[in-house]
Amino acid sequence: MRIKTFKTGLVILLTSACLSGAWAQKYVMVIHGGAGTILKSTMTPEKEKAYRAALASALQKGYTALKAGKPSLDAVEAAIHVLEDSPLFNAGKGAVFTHDGRNEMDASIMNGKTLEAGAVAGVTTVRNPISAARAVMERSEHVMMVGQGAEKFAKEAGLTIVDPSYFRTEERWQGLQKAIKEDSTKSVLDHGSKKAVLLGIKNRDNKFGTVGAVALDKDGNLAAGTSTGGMTNKKYGRVGDAPIIGAGTYANNTTAGISCTGWGEFYIRSVVAHDISALMEYKGLSVAEASKLVMDKVGKLGGDGGVIALDRKGNVAMPFNTEGMYRGTVTDDGKISVEIYK
Repeated sequence: MRIKTFKTGLVILLTSACLSGAWAQKYVMVIHGGAGTILKSTMTPEKEKAYRAALASALQKGYTALKAGKPSLDAVEAAIHVLEDSPLFNAGKGAVFTHDGRNEMDASIMNGKTLEAGAVAGVTTVRNPISAARAVMERSEHVMMVGQGAEKFAKEAGLTIVDPSYFRTEERWQGLQKAIKEDSTKSVLDHGSKKAVLLGIKNRDNKFGTVGAVALDKDGNLAAGTSTGGMTNKKYGRVGDAPIIGAGTYANNTTAGISCTGWGEFYIRSVVAHDISALMEYKGLSVAEASKLVMDKVGKLGGDGGVIALDRKGNVAMPFNTEGMYRGTVTDDGKISVEIYK
């Protein structure tokens, strides 16, 4: 810090302190709504407004919980509920269809204080899969439950159960029909993909992606959660990274909370979420450095997408290697910021 004295008083120039982040804004929540071929040139003003409003609503819901003194787990669950209930995103109400014409959803959540975690995969009747994941974490001795067993457990836990038709949206159904017509032998991601182009899989405008949230509460505890409908036209019980702890979701109070979105197979192979935490813990990298390094590795393998990460000091990282990622943050003083494009 440089200090200069003038006759009129003392003026402090905050150059070095500001550059070092000593007075950087503290973030308490970060969310994402998927990454992919998201271009302003192909987005109508009405749809962009709807996306921004939904993301802002999710952030406000989470922030309200945090300001009320509730734990980060509550904030993550509340924010993801908003996104799961919106048909704009590939989670809950907006989930894409499998090859067999079903909406099969996955979700996970993790407590950074205790390293407890819960997940569900392949559920078709649970209105909010993120709540089912939390129930597995808090009300069972397990980490992951799948299919009918997870649905039975969710019902016994008192969660809202709906008819599978609740998740159907015409836009997603038409996306499946188009995918089957154009290529009946290959699955299509919920976003544009570099490798998909190499494989001859066309971008079918399915870029509404997985949702996720990470929160830091007043007690300094981190939590992270992720929820998804997976891939359009996915085959026979396929499960991606979203419900896999360490791949799509991870939280540790000593490092950061992380939620991922992208081509799940690459995130599983790279153990993306845990790798970011490990680089911070073992090599002392910042959340920004670790997140970028891991996303660079995913890109070199041929995968694409993005991550959101929030460390225990309130620093945020949101790297992605696609044209856009629906994302947003809220600071300790309630300032909400939403971004979509690069």
